[in-house]
Amino acid sequence: MGRVKVQNSPTIRRMPSYLHKLLRMRMEGRSHVSTTELAEYMGIELIVVRKDIALTGIKGRRRIGYEINDLIAYIRDYLGWSGRITATLLGVGALGSAILGYDEFQVYGLHIESVFDSDPEKIGRMIRGHEVYDIATIGQRLSYSPPDIAIICVPTLHAQEVADQAVAAGIKYIWNFSNITLKVPNGVIVQREVIAGGLATLTVK
Repeated sequence: MGRVKVQNSPTIRRMPSYLHKLLRMRMEGRSHVSTTELAEYMGIELIVVRKDIALTGIKGRRRIGYEINDLIAYIRDYLGWSGRITATLLGVGALGSAILGYDEFQVYGLHIESVFDSDPEKIGRMIRGHEVYDIATIGQRLSYSPPDIAIICVPTLHAQEVADQAVAAGIKYIWNFSNITLKVPNGVIVQREVIAGGLATLTVK
């Protein structure tokens, strides 16, 4: 598809919102969309949307816009969501359980295939359709075929240790929901989510 490989964090964070809107429009029977519509939906400047969409490599048609099916495919390709993305969930407390129950991840190609925890009362139980394994067995269970992503939702005290186990098992991408900055080797990519950051944005405004 000729994706333009330019990494722009604000653009990347907007892309899933575009995708969500496009999927809804397709369900409603729409076949085409304009950047003006997307700008109104997002509440941002038209020029920003045009630059975002241009980065995917797609070409629109004057006065017609973009074919929705094509734009969905180009955005998925830009985000690396064209294929199946596998993940393991490390920690199934309140936050981990909520993530496990978020069905829309599958719309974006993310599939949680295994779940681990250290709580003896959870190990061996089925939670949201997944058997919970002992977190001490990460290497034993995952090293033969590591998933793409480890989603870390354990308490801060144990986050680094769990990350070390995930890296040792061969996992190269970590989605970190703990409250610490993880130390990982070169070649391992960590995305840290600071939930309180969203709250701070609201309260400062």
